[in-house]
Amino acid sequence: MKFRPLHDRVVVRRLESEEKTKGGIIIPDTAKEKPQEGEIVAVGPGARDETGKAQPLDVKAGDRVLFGKWSGTEVKIDGEDLLIMKEADIMGVIEYAETTRKAA
Repeated sequence: MKFRPLHDRVVVRRLESEEKTKGGIIIPDTAKEKPQEGEIVAVGPGARDETGKAQPLDVKAGDRVLFGKWSGTEVKIDGEDLLIMKEADIMGVIEYAETTRKAA
């Protein structure tokens, strides 16, 4: 199934959080917080301005983003847990320097 969000909404896949702390302590599932980082899966065409013209979104599919802890509505599409939220709920896009990305 293919899902296309409307207006200024985006579909986000949460990225899994680390299972261990930097010190090596394993965090059980019950103690983990939901990650606030995700990857954009799909974007809508944009919100309409006063004249009816669509304003394109600043994010695109594939962008890694940070969003608020309680942002979005959780949905299950094709068995995958996703979030649908407005672009305004996204705090920013995570960009990596080329040298950092190659090392990771």
